[in-house]
Amino acid sequence: MKIYATLQIGDFHLNHCEDYYLIENIGTDRLLMAVMDGCTMARDSYFASTLVARILKKICITQGYQELYNPGKPKPSLEDQLKLILSELMTTLKQMQEQLLLEQQDLLTTLILFLADKKENTGIILTIGDGLVSINGHLTEFDHDNKPDYLGFHLHQDFDQWYHSLTQKIFVPNIQHISIATDGILFFKPCRNVDIPLEDPVELLLHDKSDMDKDDMLDRKLKTLEHVYGLRPTDDIAIIRVIQ
Repeated sequence: MKIYATLQIGDFHLNHCEDYYLIENIGTDRLLMAVMDGCTMARDSYFASTLVARILKKICITQGYQELYNPGKPKPSLEDQLKLILSELMTTLKQMQEQLLLEQQDLLTTLILFLADKKENTGIILTIGDGLVSINGHLTEFDHDNKPDYLGFHLHQDFDQWYHSLTQKIFVPNIQHISIATDGILFFKPCRNVDIPLEDPVELLLHDKSDMDKDDMLDRKLKTLEHVYGLRPTDDIAIIRVIQ
């Protein structure tokens, strides 16, 4: 399983990149990947996306230790583990909100979670808010008409009721080529005139397999879009690609 990732600030954001990503082992056979997109109209939105990533990393480490110390305990299903991860994330965010006196606008970020079982080659993807998911070449765009859902909206709801209301969930029975991305991938603009037909950034970044032998494949593709096709992103971008 080969994993690629990239993070780039958009031209319309001058000071901070508001997106973030996480790739972290969770136990022996499972891997958690996530991309976050902070709300530009919120306050210090780069903080929310980064905070979520840090909390998710802590959850992965602690759940990994639990597996280590209980070697005979059966593993939960992917969905049960995903639900547990999200529950711990929301509980910790509520605690952080109280400890740091944060307001709702301090905790607005979208989230795409991809939990993969490397041994079984299966996975589950949950999207909260906007974003793009590509599964074995099939692209799904989640768009809320410029009014995306954010984690901060749901911190004080009953978790079980909120979780069961989430519909942007995809089961992956056979991981071959999976990509998750924040919606900044949709917002490229010409930065100079070129004499060749423009490349589709989504197709190049999420599906094209050239330079697979390079760990920085996605960074190279972003440079190709800029220097060959004259295209740069206006919004921040976070992308993770998994190729089996």
